[in-house]
This record gives sequence, structure tokens and C-alpha cells, in this order.
Amino acid sequence: MENNLLAQAEALYNQPFMDLLYQAHQVHRQHHDPAEIQRCTLLSIKTGGCPEDCSYCPQSAHYDTGLERENLMPLEKVREAAKNASANGAQRFCMGAAWRNVKDGPEFDRVLEMVKIVKAENMEACVTLGMLTESQAQRLKEAGLDAYNHNLDSSREFYEKIIHTRNYDDRLNTLKACRSAGLTVCSGGIIGMGESVKDRCGLLAELAALDPQPESVPINLLIPVAGTPLEKSKEVDPIDLVKTIAVARILMPKSRVRLSAGRISLTKEAQVLAFFAGANSVFLGETLLTRPNPTPDQDHQLLSSLSGSVH
Repeated sequence: MENNLLAQAEALYNQPFMDLLYQAHQVHRQHHDPAEIQRCTLLSIKTGGCPEDCSYCPQSAHYDTGLERENLMPLEKVREAAKNASANGAQRFCMGAAWRNVKDGPEFDRVLEMVKIVKAENMEACVTLGMLTESQAQRLKEAGLDAYNHNLDSSREFYEKIIHTRNYDDRLNTLKACRSAGLTVCSGGIIGMGESVKDRCGLLAELAALDPQPESVPINLLIPVAGTPLEKSKEVDPIDLVKTIAVARILMPKSRVRLSAGRISLTKEAQVLAFFAGANSVFLGETLLTRPNPTPDQDHQLLSSLSGSVH
């Protein structure tokens, strides 16, 4: 990461809010249609029992969060979920498996079939399966996968305080493997884990330094889960979320910035402010992997309020 990117991110984040918002919205309009918000669906295809110790995650085998473990989902259930998502207007279908890394074998072969099922519904297909090799990334690409999600989570300095079972470069190497295979990259992070403003800016600077920059940058709000080390984390001021999104938009003007986990705690007005700052994607569906998400009715009202039509 270049230090001047970090300095630029901090300067943007710390300027007066209205100035930052104005600048971010101008950049957003230069590169995107402000009325266009991509609708995505995220399905947990293998839940719980992950050997990683990510401090925020209810799916880690290191913590007792009351989450029931589930094996890799049957193909028919994925087909049903994909058809429902497509019928409900989803343009991108994402699947997540609680693995440390992809292992070659029958389960990975089944994931490749799942990708083909999603593509048959004419949606973009994205998966997040942990770390993977170049050859595995190539097989996913050949199956029709569009994008691979692998978040950096936070700055390099803060990362080691929340995850001890892998390091920052492991994450970056997975992103390199995706690029080598011709997959697009979805990579972002989480705010609200006790990180400083410098850590938030460090995350955005790391992402902006990737060449090419990620096509998709999810910004997640921590949802504290009982049983995890971060269960007592303080709530983030929504303005700080909007500022993070605005800086992401300015540093990565062409990327799709996703307003991701944690929307359940935001008012409609806070979400609209995030869209104004440059977010242009949301996840639909009442569950986001294992965490609650706004209801379809709430999201319909939210997105309809942005359309300008009379109700």
C-alpha cells in the first residue's frame, strides 16, 4: 500500500462532512447512474464449523454462538433459492461456505455445479469459500463464475488483533489467484470492530492500491453476536459509515460499493445518505448468511422511495 493513498484517505475522511459528501456524489455521478442500485442475494451453502478464529464471526468453531452447523447444501435447494432470487429481482447471486480454504474433491465439484445452476438463471454468480489456489480459481472461472469475494476486513495493522489463524498476505494472495484466473474481485471490510479512523482509511487505501481495483467493495457494519469476542462492541455512528462509503467512492471511482451487512440497524434515511455518498448495491433477503437483514417489504419501500415516482 502506498503511504500517499493512506494520507489521501485520511484527509478525505477528516474533512467537513458536507464537503466529503458533495465530492463523493460528484465522483459517483461521473462514473455511475445514481438511480441504478444492483440487487444481490447471499446464500449460506455451508454453515458453521469454520476453523478460522475471526473475532466477529458466529460461524467460527472457536466460539459458542448457538449456531447450528449445516453441511454443504444439496443442489436442488440451491436451484430453488436461485430461482426465487431471480424472480424477486436479484441481479447477482452470491454463495458463501464456512471454510478456511477450498479443498479439491466432491464438495468443491458440487460448488462448481452450483455456479452453473446460478448462471442458468441469468444472474451474475459470486462465491466466497475462503482461501483458494490459482488452479481452483481457474476451475471456478471455467464453471462460469463471475466474481470471487474475499474481504480484507480491516487495515493490515488491525487485522492481527481480530484474526490469528491466517495473515493479511494470505488474503491478498487469494485475490491474486482470482485475478490470474480472470475472475472479478469483490473485496471490502467491516467497520465497528473497535478499529480507529486510521484503520478504516488503511483498509480503503489497501483496496485502492490493488491493480486493478476491486470491481466490488462491500462495506459491512459489524453485527455483534453473543459468544464472539466482539459481542460487546459499540454501535457505529451511521455518519461514520457514510463517510467510509464516501471515501471508498472517491478512491475507487469505478467500483461498485456495496452497502452490505448491518443495514438492519440503519434507518431508511441513513441508507439513502449512503446511496448518495456512492453506495450502489444492496443484498436482498431476510437473512445475510446467518444474520438478519431488512424484510423484502422494507427494501421495496426503500428502493421505491428513490425512484422519484408518485405513490
